[in-house]
Amino acid sequence: MKWITRSHVHVDRVACPWLITRFVDSDATFLFVPKSKVLEVAQKEGAIPFDTPGAELHHRGDLCSFDVIIQEYQLTDKALLRMARIINAADTDRLDADPLAAGFEAIAVGYSLRYPDDHENIERQFEVYDALYAWCRLDVARGGE
Repeated sequence: MKWITRSHVHVDRVACPWLITRFVDSDATFLFVPKSKVLEVAQKEGAIPFDTPGAELHHRGDLCSFDVIIQEYQLTDKALLRMARIINAADTDRLDADPLAAGFEAIAVGYSLRYPDDHENIERQFEVYDALYAWCRLDVARGGE
């Protein structure tokens, strides 16, 4: 399936493709377009829009798009839910909500500076998200929240 979001990816727009690929649609392809074009191109391409105003899979209240996708697809993996707290805190500028959020935000900024091409950025950052998920699995196994 095709998925589409705003260009110039950052925390949530990297986290969502990672989540979609790993837990929702292993054959996903991603399109990145200017914010003003997402819904128009989504309709033309038959793509599912996310993390953009007007999309069903977008921020809701205190939830970031990563949280919304977890809810919509009824994902219950405890490590994934632990990871969601980190992603949410980093994405919503509530860096004090999780001790790992500020570091994760810094990593996201660094990747954006090093890899301005969105496809290359997510390809390279998926390894970081895989590592974070592995840590979350360990944290949950040790009795972390």
